[in-house]
Amino acid sequence: MSRSKRTEKQIKDKRAQRFDYVGDKEVAAKLQEIEFMPSSLETIDRAMLRFIDEELNLFTNTNDGFKKVPVLWVTAERAFQIKHNKDLRDKEETLILPLITVNRSSVTKEQDYKGTVFANLYPVDDEKGGTITVARQINQKKTAEFQNAQANRKYGDDKNVSSKMLNVNKRDMSTAKTVYETITIPIPTWVKVMYEISIRTEYQQQMNELIRPFITIPGNSRTPKRIEAEGHFYEIFIDGGFANNSNQANIGMEQRNYETNINIETLGYLIGEGENQEKPKIVKRENAVDIKLGRERTIVGDIPENIKDGFYRE
Repeated sequence: MSRSKRTEKQIKDKRAQRFDYVGDKEVAAKLQEIEFMPSSLETIDRAMLRFIDEELNLFTNTNDGFKKVPVLWVTAERAFQIKHNKDLRDKEETLILPLITVNRSSVTKEQDYKGTVFANLYPVDDEKGGTITVARQINQKKTAEFQNAQANRKYGDDKNVSSKMLNVNKRDMSTAKTVYETITIPIPTWVKVMYEISIRTEYQQQMNELIRPFITIPGNSRTPKRIEAEGHFYEIFIDGGFANNSNQANIGMEQRNYETNINIETLGYLIGEGENQEKPKIVKRENAVDIKLGRERTIVGDIPENIKDGFYRE
């Protein structure tokens, strides 16, 4: 489908896909209703943020009681927002701790890992494209129309066609015209995405409570942890080293805080070229069930003189 032929609904759905990382619940609910959403870097980011914020769902004891720790997605724009967000700072403009931030540090194309498909397959050379078959089903309506037409040609207007069709032999079944719908997608591109999780607390006990789930949860080289977003699943590997950047050893007037950085490696995949891809990401095709060739006759001999030019092909 070319860009000029995109319907208003498709453009609206495309815009809805660009919702903010922090989570527009209403838009996210609409996206979940779509049967298949192409995997993108934003999809992997949402999966990581969902894993930290919702699946781990970290709480700790604070001066205001047992509270959930806020989780923020940090980019260049987010850093500016953190400084000016009133909910994250007190009246003295001091950052309210504890706080967890998530940052995508790097993206690497994995040349050695191709998942199930090991070959570098090219898409179908037509206006639709598509490479890998992900689903195949029978088109019940069109198949029934072909079979009804075949029965009418064989049995005519006989009222007992239904009972006769029950006694169809194997030869008739092998020649039955079945219409299949095949759904294909572009070949996935595997990527390794690195994330840096920064945990900041005011007390050592808070830090102990927050880093413990990262230590005990499966997610090493032998037992990777699986995360999910919009129907796509990715594997994560939590680095065993927890870097300590605390300032409790400094004897000064600055605010005391404890900081631990955790690196998480995510093995994900990308489907399609995103906004720059004019061809659809999901392609549906139907097989040909009936091929007819026109009959041609060959006349041997001389062409009669009374036949005008153009009646016979050379």
